[in-house]
This record gives sequence, C-alpha cells and structure tokens, in this order.
Amino acid sequence: MSVESWDPQAAAVTLTPPMLGLLLEAAGKLDAPEFGLEQNSIRKLAPIVRHTRGSKPGIDWSAAAESRSDAEVIALLRLFTVAESRLPGWEAGDCSPVIPLVALLKRRGSYPAELTAWIKANSDNRFLPYGNLLDRL
Repeated sequence: MSVESWDPQAAAVTLTPPMLGLLLEAAGKLDAPEFGLEQNSIRKLAPIVRHTRGSKPGIDWSAAAESRSDAEVIALLRLFTVAESRLPGWEAGDCSPVIPLVALLKRRGSYPAELTAWIKANSDNRFLPYGNLLDRL
C-alpha cells in the first residue's frame, strides 16, 4: 500500500467573474488600507495573483484580461504592482500578472509611456514590468 502526497502548489487555480470583480473594485482603492479587501478575501485571492509560467500554477492573465478595457487592464496592473509589497501571500516575482498585462497593452498599442516609471517607482519586484530576461532570450 502506498500513500500519496498532496502538493497545494500544484492545485488548479481558477479565476471566477466575482473574483475579477473584487480585484477591479480593489484596484479603485489603491490608497485605502488593504485596498478595501477583507482578510478572508486577501487569502482567497492570493493564488490567482500569479501568472501561469512554465509548470508553475497560476492564471493566464493574458487571456483573462483580453476582453477587458484598457482602463481596466491598467487598473489591475497598478493593483498588482503595489499589492505585491503590501499584502501577505501576493508576492509573485517573475510570475507577476503585471508582466502579461503590460504585454497585452503593448500589443494593443495602448501602453502609456509614463507607466513604466510608475511601476518601477511603486515596486521592488526586479522583474517588472517586462519579466525575466531569460524568458525573453
């Protein structure tokens, strides 16, 4: 008889419309403590604030944001930039959703020139806004 082990990191991660709505609402409250989110919401949302990269679980943020307006994508991008340093469990490193959201805006031709400076001024994540250099080679 064998016993299997469960790896919580390997669990499937799903983004639901209510979760996205909660994130967009929080994006409008960047100056509020914890972006107006309750502790329970912060914990529940933590697994979805990572972009799928290689075998690492996460959300395909390119696809998730495709149907969103540029203003909504920028709002999410700003939320994920600052939340990584303010909310426990939201650290994403090179799996930050900021990276695919920036790429999406660039593909659309709607990436604001000043946004790179804002991201760098508001984050300690060395991978923002363009991602891991090794992935781009």
